[in-house]
Amino acid sequence: MDQMQIQELISQKMKLIRVEYGYTQNRMAEIIGLSKKTLVQIEKQRTTAGWTTVTAVCALFRESEIIRRVLGDAPLEILETAAHLHIYAGDKATSSLPVTWTVITEKGSLKLERNERSGHFRISRAGTRLFSTWNRVEAELHLEKIARET
Repeated sequence: MDQMQIQELISQKMKLIRVEYGYTQNRMAEIIGLSKKTLVQIEKQRTTAGWTTVTAVCALFRESEIIRRVLGDAPLEILETAAHLHIYAGDKATSSLPVTWTVITEKGSLKLERNERSGHFRISRAGTRLFSTWNRVEAELHLEKIARET
């Protein structure tokens, strides 16, 4: 699969991805950095999204069931391979800059953590992110909600 094929596939699914996340055309356009007019043209399949747009969509919506059906379980790896033609991680396989999370509070197996580099918050279970936001109050509210649901 090459870049052009990926662009065509994701362009054809752009509206479904937007609907899957419950976004309006205005909000989706803001998220991926397009004008609403351009997004409408892509959704109506009058034009194909550029590589940069497709990359943004796949990165920002990488958990999308639509994207996973089209590109499989590792959409970013597919994009990276298509862009570079091959990938050899070699010595770059592990990051030399560890991400540091400070635990703010815990509720059972859930943790509310703050990233020391970026300052954003996440709720995780066993190291897997369940929710993230820049707003601590929002994170605390979601922690309570998730804790009640589990």
